[in-house]
Amino acid sequence: MEGISAMQTQAAPARLNATAFPTVPLFGLDICAVRFDEAADALFACASAGARPARVIVTPNVDHLVRLQDAPAEFTETYRGADYIFADGMPVVWASRLLGRPLPERVTGADLFVALAQQASQAGMPVTVIGGMPGQEEMLRAAFTRVYPGMPLELFCPSMQFDPLGAEGIEARDRINRQRPGIVFVCLGMPKQERWAFAWQQQLDASLVLCVGAAMDFALGFKRRAPLWMQKAGLEWFWRLASEPHRLWRRYIMRGSRFVGLLARELRKNRKGKAGR
Repeated sequence: MEGISAMQTQAAPARLNATAFPTVPLFGLDICAVRFDEAADALFACASAGARPARVIVTPNVDHLVRLQDAPAEFTETYRGADYIFADGMPVVWASRLLGRPLPERVTGADLFVALAQQASQAGMPVTVIGGMPGQEEMLRAAFTRVYPGMPLELFCPSMQFDPLGAEGIEARDRINRQRPGIVFVCLGMPKQERWAFAWQQQLDASLVLCVGAAMDFALGFKRRAPLWMQKAGLEWFWRLASEPHRLWRRYIMRGSRFVGLLARELRKNRKGKAGR
């Protein structure tokens, strides 16, 4: 698996759930079966309470689910050990319904970023963001001040050569521990963001660590999300593919087609399970 095969991962930590969301088993993951508002409110309450150690949140979409099939077992087990796993994408929700384990709705990383950052801005809660590129710090700080005034921000823009376990990974950890934020957004893309989050989880003086990919770019207006009707219709993938075809064709065409096979395998398991009862 590209970007993961050469990685060494640490053993997944024990689950730290402070809020016991109901979950359903899907594609080898225990995905939280909750509505968005319930998830966002519970997570912010966790951050407001100063919960420690840090809780790691991942939001798997079709791309993640397919890539996990090719990942080393150590990485997959680590990913499964996230404290909260939410379905980021309508295809995952539709699949849950076909499999008879319905999720009420999707809970996207992009939406969680906005909801939690808005609440942090209103409450004056410190937030750390890991993402962007070197040299963008001033521009990003100005954008955060404009969109989320009143939110104390620690911003770290690592290089393209970011090694989650290397010097920049350690610097990110140290900046967080100096700020002691309620919320950390890691916007590096899979698998770097997850690898960093799980490697340092037990050493972070923070409440929540959300692995949310391009969420910062959407929240600050650097990239446009699909219109709401396309999001609700499950067509956000098409919008993103049309917006960045050269970068995203592999994700949405190649891996998207593989997801159909993955779903077919899960449906066969379902039928065998019912036949054996």
